[in-house]
Amino acid sequence: MLTECCSPVVGQVITPQAAETVAAKLKALGDPTRLRLVSLVAAHEGQEACVCDLTEPVSLSQPTVSHHLKILVEAGILTREQRGKWAYYRLIPDTLADLARLITP
Repeated sequence: MLTECCSPVVGQVITPQAAETVAAKLKALGDPTRLRLVSLVAAHEGQEACVCDLTEPVSLSQPTVSHHLKILVEAGILTREQRGKWAYYRLIPDTLADLARLITP
């Protein structure tokens, strides 16, 4: 007598397209410096911070911090707005919660 070896899938499964999107965001967040930068931006009032406010807490130069922030912008985690000579970064609302929802059954 044959029996099924696996339990049936009863929840939602992430689509291939959503998996690509989530993987890109998780790859960007997979770097400890970038994860700290997201945390720092989220902790600022209005979830927005100037690049000049982010260099000291991560002990990196402004060009290096800007490089990490660019990756986070390209991944759709932060937005960037130029104001005079400084760039301000803002956490895209619900982006982290949306990530969690996509990978949680």
